[in-house]
Amino acid sequence: MEIALQILLLVVGFTLLIKGADWFVEGASKIADKLGIPQLVIGLTIVAMGTSAPEAAISISASLKGSADIAVGNVVGSNIMNVLLILGITALITPLAVQKSTIKYELPFVIVITAVFAAIGLTDNVVGRADGFLLWGLFIVYLIYLFFMAKNGQGSLEEGEEAGENESIFKMLGLIVIGGVLIVVGSNITVDAATAIARIFGMSERFIGLTIVAFGTSLPELVTSVTAGLKKKADIAVGNIVGSNIFNILFVIGTSALITPVAYQANFLVDSIVCAATVVLLLVCVLNKDHKLKRYGGVIMLAAYAGYFAYLL
Repeated sequence: MEIALQILLLVVGFTLLIKGADWFVEGASKIADKLGIPQLVIGLTIVAMGTSAPEAAISISASLKGSADIAVGNVVGSNIMNVLLILGITALITPLAVQKSTIKYELPFVIVITAVFAAIGLTDNVVGRADGFLLWGLFIVYLIYLFFMAKNGQGSLEEGEEAGENESIFKMLGLIVIGGVLIVVGSNITVDAATAIARIFGMSERFIGLTIVAFGTSLPELVTSVTAGLKKKADIAVGNIVGSNIFNILFVIGTSALITPVAYQANFLVDSIVCAATVVLLLVCVLNKDHKLKRYGGVIMLAAYAGYFAYLL
């Protein structure tokens, strides 16, 4: 009876997270659009941050509750899932064109920050406040890069729907506030339910963070990327994943560490190496004359995720 209740609570938590992220992104995007902020900046910052909001809420909530393995596992697991599972599935639907700037700068940046995260965690098995400032410093560097890229008109994305003339700014602010509340409430329910399930089945918090919680918090990225793939907006699909992975490490872990030190267990080293290796694999798969992640690349990525999941079991 208890396990059924916890699974129901987990589903409720994920539902609140996904709907909250959806409303948060919609409200923030329309306000930014109404204020004349470039679509590129909206896509790579607000949308990426919105789809990463569940990870942020879960990791911060887990850290405050002393469940550091769920906090770290959620971010690392989500980043692995984003590349291998989500881009793998999306590439099966339609080949994904990857911009040159993404290949030259953003993907290598993801590899570097993943290595930095692992290094600072393994130094003393904790990501402390000083490390949080370092990660936030790198996050600011990334935002400056986006600003100059937007200023130079590089990597423009497909334009989203524009905010309607009749839509009230208060309605948009309401969506942001309600979305934020749903994310916070959903994260609390999800962390509590996931921790309870882990105890019932004798599973480690690391395992449940890397799998169940990671999948739940990656659902907004999955929906966004698959929808973009179906609409032939491949740049949005890839940009959403790359931007979300950068946000997850720099913003989510950085913010969590600033609030309270986050424990980093030695066994997360393997997962961090896999996390960096997935981006290397993505780079290898798109280094063709078309700069596309083709269907065979999607198959390779899904097979790689199956191998990683088997390792976790």
